[in-house]
Amino acid sequence: MLKANVIAQEQGQAKWKQISAFLFNKGSTAIGLILLFVLMSFASSDFLTVDNLLNVFRQSAVLCIMAVAMTFIIISGGIDLSAGSQIAVSGVIAAGLIASGVPVLLAIIITIAVGAGIGFFIGTVISTQKIPPFIVTLAMLTILSGVAFVYTEGNPIPINDAFFRSLGRGYIGPIPVPIIIMVVVAIIGHLLLSHTRFGRFIYAIGGNEEAARLCGIRVNWVKTGIYVFGSMVMAIAGILLASRLSTGSPNAGTGSELDAIAAVVLGGTNLFGGEGKIVGTLMGVAIISILNNGLNLLDVPSYNQLMIKGIVILAAVWFNSMKSRRASAA
Repeated sequence: MLKANVIAQEQGQAKWKQISAFLFNKGSTAIGLILLFVLMSFASSDFLTVDNLLNVFRQSAVLCIMAVAMTFIIISGGIDLSAGSQIAVSGVIAAGLIASGVPVLLAIIITIAVGAGIGFFIGTVISTQKIPPFIVTLAMLTILSGVAFVYTEGNPIPINDAFFRSLGRGYIGPIPVPIIIMVVVAIIGHLLLSHTRFGRFIYAIGGNEEAARLCGIRVNWVKTGIYVFGSMVMAIAGILLASRLSTGSPNAGTGSELDAIAAVVLGGTNLFGGEGKIVGTLMGVAIISILNNGLNLLDVPSYNQLMIKGIVILAAVWFNSMKSRRASAA
């Protein structure tokens, strides 16, 4: 009887360890999101309203689209610090084309094509010249920011086209258009990562680039393709932001790459590559967006918000690193 009790106790402890390990490795982001949601619900009576929640989703659309692109890049073992500048360039190009009389749909296509060109340049330099992505994209951040200011001569370009403005401000039924665009981009990103050879190659390169090369994967082409796709998605985010603001501004998107990286890391994507999911990124975006909205509702000063977000990002990176060490030890 005593032996049976000991065995049952050991089995119970083993089962609890399995559950706790699962929650630590797979469920930590969801738990954090739920706790933050509950906390903000109690902290502000204005938070848990339909209008406010729709506003959170609408305002998070641009960040979500950026984070989807950033997920691909970070899983591959890269980084893109030029994302905010790409947003600005895309917005001013779309606004400039529309202001000069180019049809809206054609202006959008041209803007996305320019984004693809930017991504091709970044990806080619990184993959063929073996320069770290951090350095290349840091340089591109400055270059593209300069391009945006030169193109606009430092002045925002107003957008008066009703159809274009509806992309960022309109509704289809009760649902804001930006939320629909966000969902479509997230679904496409999920399908590409989880159900295509391209997605498998991204994980392989992020996990071990040399092993991927030895397995016959054309690493340079795949890495270039990742940045092309990422920059095209960034261009969509820039178009959406310009539409919401009704202006193409060279200052738009400044610093937004940090929020996108934070959302991806909060969602469980490994900063060193090889691991991550779009679903996790969506939860990371939700955490960042709810945090921003809640702090605004609580009238927390903007400089204090920066410190709080910085602490959250640092905690997420530390937690991610701890999970990686645990996985390596196992």
